[in-house]
Amino acid sequence: MPQHDLVVTPEIAYDDGNLRTHLFDKGLLANEDHFRIVRRSIDARQKTVKVNLRVEIRKTPIDLEFFEYEVRDYNVENAPEVIIVGAGPAGLFAALKAIELGLRPIVLERGKDVRARRRDLAAINKDHIVNPDSNYCFGEGGAGTYSDGKLYTRSKKRGSVRRIFEILVAHGASPDILFEAHPHIGTNKLPKIITAIRETIERAGGEVRFDARVTDFILETEIKGVSLATGEQIKGVSVLLATGHSARDIFSLCKKRKIDIEAKPFALGVRVEHSQLQIDQVRYHRQTRGDYLPASSYSLVAQASYQQIDRGVFSFCMCPGGFIVPSATNQEEVVVNGMSPSRRDSKYANSGIVVAIEPSDLESYASHEELAHLRFQEEIEHKAWSAAGKTQAAPAQLLGDFVNGKTSSSLLDTSYQPGLTSIEMAEVLPKFIHERLRSGFRAFDKKIKGFVTNEAQIVGVESRTSSPVRIPRDSETLEHVSVKRLFPCGEGAGYAGGIVSAAIDGEKCMSRIAAMYTGRSEK
Repeated sequence: MPQHDLVVTPEIAYDDGNLRTHLFDKGLLANEDHFRIVRRSIDARQKTVKVNLRVEIRKTPIDLEFFEYEVRDYNVENAPEVIIVGAGPAGLFAALKAIELGLRPIVLERGKDVRARRRDLAAINKDHIVNPDSNYCFGEGGAGTYSDGKLYTRSKKRGSVRRIFEILVAHGASPDILFEAHPHIGTNKLPKIITAIRETIERAGGEVRFDARVTDFILETEIKGVSLATGEQIKGVSVLLATGHSARDIFSLCKKRKIDIEAKPFALGVRVEHSQLQIDQVRYHRQTRGDYLPASSYSLVAQASYQQIDRGVFSFCMCPGGFIVPSATNQEEVVVNGMSPSRRDSKYANSGIVVAIEPSDLESYASHEELAHLRFQEEIEHKAWSAAGKTQAAPAQLLGDFVNGKTSSSLLDTSYQPGLTSIEMAEVLPKFIHERLRSGFRAFDKKIKGFVTNEAQIVGVESRTSSPVRIPRDSETLEHVSVKRLFPCGEGAGYAGGIVSAAIDGEKCMSRIAAMYTGRSEK
């Protein structure tokens, strides 16, 4: 089918009627023709914002017939059972792949289903009560359920990425994610999509169990299954470990059971919150973005030196038109993250600004060995909780004051529901982090004019950017390096960084399992 690359105004790019008229006027579309957008990206480098489009023209109606993925009727009730620990993106997509390849998945999720989970999120925001098994990190869909639903990935396996997107669309996501350069779903839409995926698993004969926290592994010469907090034991042909980056008890269990793990580089810092209007004005070179342009975002990176050692400082999980949310998994810690609704219509913009941490930065934690980075992470989160009054109110400081080493006498309005406490962030963050953050912010101010201002504030701490632990696996079989039939997977094992890459990794690991037990491999 013919495709055409166009450069158009936002008014044309984001309105199907205007785009049809434009294509017709250009002689690219006849009255009886149909079109679909293949790719859409904003170019805001110049004062006049343009949108790059790739459009496909067809003579027949365009619907989902160009999908390779479709929801089919499977029945795996009597198939070999594989245990999946964790119902985040890696676990759920692994379960879908298991069904396709003739295995019966038993998904064990320590938290609650999306509906029941909402009550525990409300308790954190309103009453400062953290349920360690049901929160913004744990529960059906994992940390990604109550997030922006960003689908950015560095994966070069475009076919695999497309498949993940198609599965999401088949379960209720907007088809727009198939062509946007920076697709997102929105925290208001993700719960229904996650529920629909679970229903597909259950309809095929798979099982998804909630309030099913794993407390031990059944180990003989190889892994045979798991034990739950209830005392129940569940066995299967393999165990796929997809617990997410915050399952610290699983990391400790691995160490206790002499299952190899290792400390992994990660990043830690703060959330910075601006008004969305300010970011729009700078990025779009206009007073308001108007009715067609989406809330603008940014991606920033710099090198910052401390004691003549450079480390990367970068933006992470930028949430335009979004909210800062409490992501603690323990009562005596404060952790923040960001999320956005699908319309991205909050008046706030926020982003994690974090510093890369390497093993050499934490030599004083060497006694903890494999869990050294995790213990450091825990310590900072506890300091944030203590400094902010031992509640889920977060420590915060005006951005300009932080960069200039001044105390903030007052703070701005915020999207963070539990509230803020004015603290000098240097009291919470060690010097090698806060000095690099200051340097990074100065560099960002040169890239985005007015970025450093007291009309913005930083909120701490952003510490769960990725897992501080890796569970090593064989590069070919994807099995654990020393425990047979154990497949570490996704963000928690250190092999993914977001919804899409975790989902791809889950599918990849399940394909290896299926090849062992059904003789069927990934299509």
